[in-house]
Amino acid sequence: MSVNPWAGEVRLVIDGTPRRLKLTLGALAELEDSLALGSLLDLVERFEAGRFSARDLLMLLAAGLRGAGHEISAEALGQAEIEGGAVAAARAAGRLLALAFGPAAPGDGRV
Repeated sequence: MSVNPWAGEVRLVIDGTPRRLKLTLGALAELEDSLALGSLLDLVERFEAGRFSARDLLMLLAAGLRGAGHEISAEALGQAEIEGGAVAAARAAGRLLALAFGPAAPGDGRV
């Protein structure tokens, strides 16, 4: 399965199945609400500083999965086998945030 980083997509293998993750506007709003954040920049800053919690990680990945059309709860994701473990999960989450909030390339439609 291929992903399109220009569209904000990230790949993560969960329970042996490659999954696409994407932070849509709806997924971001859900994430902001579920983590009771003042703003999503608070979460970005925690990831940049390496101060994110396991709950932050689960909620972010679950929101990314739902944003890409996969119906899964954070609780179910917490019981799943993630290829590469917590390190791969954290990398995927960081990449999701970077793609959602990073600088856009000219002409990529994200401006």
